[in-house]
Amino acid sequence: MKTTVTSSLILILLSFSISACFRFENTFTGLAPGPWRATLELEEQFVTHNPKGKPLPEKLNWQFEEVTKGELPFVFEVIYTDDSTFHIEIINGPERIKVEDISLGRDSRSARDTIYINFPIFDSHISAYVEENLIEGEWVLRNRELETGAPYVVPFMARHGQNHRFTTLKKDPIADVSGKWEVDFEVDTDHPFKAIAEFEQEGNYLTGTFLTETGDYRYLEGTVQANKLYLSCFDGSHAYLFEGKIQEDGTIIGSYAAGIHYQTLWTAKKNPDFELSHPDSLTYLKPGYDKFNFSFEDTEGNLVTLDDTKFKDKVTLVQLMGTWCPNCRDETTFLVDYLKNNPELDLEIVALAFERQRQKEKAIRAINIYKEKFGMNYPILLAGNEDKNDAASLLPMLNTIVAFPTMIILDKKGKIRRIHTGFSGPATSAYTDFTQEFDRLINELIAEP
Repeated sequence: MKTTVTSSLILILLSFSISACFRFENTFTGLAPGPWRATLELEEQFVTHNPKGKPLPEKLNWQFEEVTKGELPFVFEVIYTDDSTFHIEIINGPERIKVEDISLGRDSRSARDTIYINFPIFDSHISAYVEENLIEGEWVLRNRELETGAPYVVPFMARHGQNHRFTTLKKDPIADVSGKWEVDFEVDTDHPFKAIAEFEQEGNYLTGTFLTETGDYRYLEGTVQANKLYLSCFDGSHAYLFEGKIQEDGTIIGSYAAGIHYQTLWTAKKNPDFELSHPDSLTYLKPGYDKFNFSFEDTEGNLVTLDDTKFKDKVTLVQLMGTWCPNCRDETTFLVDYLKNNPELDLEIVALAFERQRQKEKAIRAINIYKEKFGMNYPILLAGNEDKNDAASLLPMLNTIVAFPTMIILDKKGKIRRIHTGFSGPATSAYTDFTQEFDRLINELIAEP
C-alpha cells in the first residue's frame, strides 16, 4: 500500500466520538484555496470474490498502472467567503457538492494539524493530517462495515494545486465513445444484469453515467487515453471507479469498483435502440389486494397510516427511500423542489425510510439530519432496515421491492395509479422525460373528482 496511515491516527479514530474526532488545541488558519486533487486508495483492499463467494477471474486484475494505480481520484475546490471562513466543493463533471461541516485544529496527541470533513447526510467523514499542501488520512463510512466485520476505512490523500482527475496525459483516443451503450454488469458471475451507459466525449475528456433498473450511478467524470477509458465519482457516501478497454471491434470490456467492498466486470456495445424494462412495470399490487397501506412511526414516535385524515381525499405519493441512498437523494431533491414550485397543488408526500443503522436511535438521528439538510417539508417515517426483502415483508401487498427509491402514487380514492422503481436523476437523459410525465400525472390526478 502506497499510503500508510499512522497508528496514532487510527487510535484517534477509534478513541473519539463522531462529534469529537480530534482533541483540538490551537486551531490553524485553514487550507490553501483553489483546486485539490484527492485519491482514495482501493488497490490492495479490493474484494477477491464475487457476491456469491466465487473467486474473481484473473482477467479482472487488469493493469491500468499508467493512470489509476488502484486509486479512485476526484477533485475538490477550497473556496473562502472571507479571510477565515471556507467551504469545500467536490466536483463530479457538472455537479458541485458543497461541504461546510469542517473542523480544523491541532491534535494534542500527535501535535499535528488536523482536518475533519463531515458528510452528515451520509454518516461518513474524512479525518486527516494537514502538512502545507498535503492532506493525508482516511475516509470512514460509519453506517457500514466490511463482510469481515472490520470498519469501512479507506486511505485518503489530497494535494493542493492539481486539478486533473486521472492524468495529465493526452494520448490520442482510438475512438469517440459518445452515445448510448448496451451494458452487461457482473459478466464474471452467473447472474449478469443489464444497464445503459451514456457517454459524452470531447477529445480526452469524458463524462457520463450508467443507468440500471434500480437507478443511475450519478455524475461520472474521467478521460479516454488511447484505447482505455476511466471514470470516477465521489459524493461523500459512494465511491465509484470504472475502467475500460476499447476493443478492436468497437466494444468495451472493463472493471467496476464500488469503494472497497465490491468489484466486478462489465462489457458494452453501442446500441442506440436498447432500452431497460420500464420502471413502472417492476413492482405492482399483488392479486387479491385492493389497497395499499402501512403503519409506521415518525421520528417523534407518532403512528402514521394512510387512513389518517391528513391523506383523506388527497393525491398521495409514498417514497420508499433510505438516507444512505444517492438516487434517493436525487429523488428527494426533486420532490422538495416540486412542492416548493407548486404550492397550490393539493398533494401529500410521505417517505418511508429503510435505514442501514439497525439501532433505532441512530436511524432516527440520520433521518432528522437528512430532513434538515434537504429542507424537507413532508414527513419521514422509520419503516425498517435497508434489506429489500425485509422491506417487502413489511409491505406484503406489493409483489417485490426492487430498489430504493420506489415511488408509489395514489389517487384521491387511495387507488395505486403508478409504482415507479428507481430514479434516473439529472445526470441521465431520462430525467427530463420523467419530470414532465410526473407533472402531467399529478395534475391529472388532482383534477379528477
